[in-house]
Amino acid sequence: MPLDRIVTFLREIGLPVAERSLPDKTFVPGILIENGGLVIDRARLTYPGDLLHEAGHIAVTPPSQRAAMSGDLNSTQADEIAAQAWSYAAAVHLGIDPAVVFHPAGYHGASESLLAAMSGPGAPGSPLLHWFGLTRMHDDGSGAPIFPRMSAWLRPEPVESAN
Repeated sequence: MPLDRIVTFLREIGLPVAERSLPDKTFVPGILIENGGLVIDRARLTYPGDLLHEAGHIAVTPPSQRAAMSGDLNSTQADEIAAQAWSYAAAVHLGIDPAVVFHPAGYHGASESLLAAMSGPGAPGSPLLHWFGLTRMHDDGSGAPIFPRMSAWLRPEPVESAN
């Protein structure tokens, strides 16, 4: 079952996942972001792939800001695109059809076009994941993974510039 693989993966990379009954109304059915972790209610979870997308929001956030993440995140467009790319890479890594994440009921009817864009060169969000130090966009000769393969799953704390 994809949900069990997703939960195991998220815990393995260090994202907290708890399971309990949730209220009928959550931003994403059956999922709640709480103090930088994920809470799922299997009885209310409509789309297991939504868990990967929500995890992507946490994973691409600097560690010093994760614990403050709760409820509806009011994400910026850049945050959303980075979470989409991260969730696509995670689905590929897990051997789950990315259509489980980019299902027709989500993404304002653009799931098919997002799937096509993510599977091609220059996938949306891959430059952000590269900038965060999670993957590369092209072969730079270093042997580092190229999107959708990832060298790390959690964004490190940004390094302050001396300038």
